[in-house]
Amino acid sequence: MFNFLRRTVSSQVHDFTGNTAMKNLGIINRHIYRNLKVPEYYEMCLNKEPANPLTKSTTINSTGALCAYSAKATGRSPKDKRIVLEETSKDDVWWGPVNIPISEKSWLINKQRTIDYLNNRPYLYVVDGYVGWDLRYRLKVRVVTTRAYHALFMHNMLMRPTEDELANDFDNVDYQILNAGEFPADKNTEGVTSQTSVNVNFKEKMMVILGSQYAGEMKKGIFGICNYVMPKQGIVSLHASANEGEKGDTTLLFGLSGTGKTTLSADPHRRLIGDDEHCWSDQGIFNIEGGCYAKCINLSKENEPEIYNSIKFGAILENIGFFPETREVNYADISITENTRCSYPLEFIPNVKIPAVGGHPKNVIFLTCDAYGVLPPVSKLTPEQTMYHFMSGYTAKVAGTEIGIIDPIPTFSACFGEAFLALHPATYAKMLAEKLVKHGANCWLINTGWSGGKYRIGKRMSLKLTRRILDEIHAGNLDNVPTTTMPVFGLHIPNSINGVPDDVIHPRNSWANKEDYDFTARKLAQAFIDNFKKYESGSSPEIKQAGPKLD
Repeated sequence: MFNFLRRTVSSQVHDFTGNTAMKNLGIINRHIYRNLKVPEYYEMCLNKEPANPLTKSTTINSTGALCAYSAKATGRSPKDKRIVLEETSKDDVWWGPVNIPISEKSWLINKQRTIDYLNNRPYLYVVDGYVGWDLRYRLKVRVVTTRAYHALFMHNMLMRPTEDELANDFDNVDYQILNAGEFPADKNTEGVTSQTSVNVNFKEKMMVILGSQYAGEMKKGIFGICNYVMPKQGIVSLHASANEGEKGDTTLLFGLSGTGKTTLSADPHRRLIGDDEHCWSDQGIFNIEGGCYAKCINLSKENEPEIYNSIKFGAILENIGFFPETREVNYADISITENTRCSYPLEFIPNVKIPAVGGHPKNVIFLTCDAYGVLPPVSKLTPEQTMYHFMSGYTAKVAGTEIGIIDPIPTFSACFGEAFLALHPATYAKMLAEKLVKHGANCWLINTGWSGGKYRIGKRMSLKLTRRILDEIHAGNLDNVPTTTMPVFGLHIPNSINGVPDDVIHPRNSWANKEDYDFTARKLAQAFIDNFKKYESGSSPEIKQAGPKLD
């Protein structure tokens, strides 16, 4: 099989090994496979990936998806991300715990360590693709990696060029990712604190990865690059999914992991634009990616048919188990990680919109999984509340998922994506505010978390109920309904919603112990207030007053 594969791609190997750009990088590996087809990636994954005691064997499941494993790292390593401190970007980057600087000297050590490893592997894979569906703003990206599964992942997640574009448009690229994730970083290097080091250099327009085989590092690394590049062109980049109704009305859905951003964007009654990362320009919105990266824990055909049916030939199931007798996926299996994932091209969703662009949003929705059971299932936000909640980026870490956690833990992530922000959060908030005012979008806060009590006591909002609320929003039925102002939080809650029980709409009514609700609400409000102190100096008095208030 391998001899056949070599014959089918031999011209690609020969042509690209001598590529000037690769030589300039110092990559002299003699076996470079560039832009393979999906079956070829499968063959390389199954037959030629080097044995690794930390990596389970790659297999194919009953629906034809590739089951791949990322070894020890089953999620991103934000504490190991570094941005190179250099003269072209040092005054722009939001330095601190999110963007930790690394010196140019240490960057050169990590870069050379990466290249040395790439040159000493039996095979390399090169994937060329576009970032951003709007032709006016798209970036050309090249990925060089040692694992075929990583190459197929990026084949799914980037926009796939035509043969003519590959031949004529990729002599030079805008950014490069060099992934040597199987090889550890040297902890003796200044600024490196573990065997993992993910570095971005905006001057050299390059990212290198050492010590992590988790594919999501590449995906989110590109998003971080967009968060630096796009605002400089007057475009706000957003950690949000998007879809479009039959009348062309566009909705943006913001949310952190686990809030339902991917699930709710895959709406059978609306066309999917994208599930995770978008930009908003003067012409409208466009998806950054060419694929989706959906969480798979407890996935079911009944609740999420669009995602479930996308797990087929060409898709990658990452770090998930299956029943060995049938090769059927066990979506409840969290023996490797709770962060089980699936990567698939956009076109696997039956009602996807290609090109993945849309008009200016009519509705902007902030999703939060409130495990305290305090927030209502939906509330309409004023412009000031919109900015407050955008900069807060609240959700809750569910109790019981980590050792020692008994109660829910509030989690705040600025702009619903703090870990990926290259610039100060106020930059994105200001740009979003200008877009919202100019285009008159309605803004909503939707709680996909608990009702009737906090985690372990109440019940989680059903997906059916949340979809019902979204249907009412899209139909315009909640635009001008009478509302009640929620004590402490000041949120405007619709008095009634067709198909939603009244006691669920008003969260305090759903609690058996009203005093316990009031205590929990005040506790959550204090967490909001404490978190927002770091943004007060850059916020207007109106935005400061838009948050919770305690007497």
